[in-house]
Amino acid sequence: MRRVLRDNALSLTMFTTFLLAFAGMSVAGHRFANGESLEHRQPPQSYPRYLRSGPFFEATFENWESEFLQMGAYVLFTAYLLQRGSPESKKPQGNESDADPGQDRSKPDAPAPVRRGGLSLKLYEHSLSTALLLLFALSFAGHALGGHVDYNQDQLLHGAQPISLWSFLTTSAFWFQSLQNWQSEFLSVGVLAVLGVFLRERGSPESKPVAEPHTTTGTA
Repeated sequence: MRRVLRDNALSLTMFTTFLLAFAGMSVAGHRFANGESLEHRQPPQSYPRYLRSGPFFEATFENWESEFLQMGAYVLFTAYLLQRGSPESKKPQGNESDADPGQDRSKPDAPAPVRRGGLSLKLYEHSLSTALLLLFALSFAGHALGGHVDYNQDQLLHGAQPISLWSFLTTSAFWFQSLQNWQSEFLSVGVLAVLGVFLRERGSPESKPVAEPHTTTGTA
């Protein structure tokens, strides 16, 4: 058990932190939503009902959407684009990751799609970006559905008519919610790529070794 915890400490810590933050968000969101309900002279809702509500779905998937878009795009961009001197970029002269994975088919510990080759290998070659962008698409859909319910509830509270899902997708409100998150995600990745050229974090795989020159690209 100790070895399992050691070998998976990073993911376990990240997911535990996520669950704690997610639980805190849900509790705070529930209290905030009930505060707004009282202001509009509406009855408060229970915590389980809030977890199924449009505002909670919207807030959750709106943020997941931007995160998965950022990471999916980052994986794709770093496969083809370079940033000299950044640990977030592969080396300008290329490296082993650019080699044909089919050459490693005979390795006994190679992933199954590599050993099979053909279509399995082609799909596996881009499976990381595909998975991340699929999660983005699912989160985008969740944001749209939750936001649509929340938007129509607000419309009814103000005596206006509800609108269709398609009409909601064309509103400035929906795109303001999405783009305000997207822009911050791409800004943070761009800043990380540039700061990594000049700054270091000893012991981190996201940083170049402390003594490496600024012109060194990649982490090794």
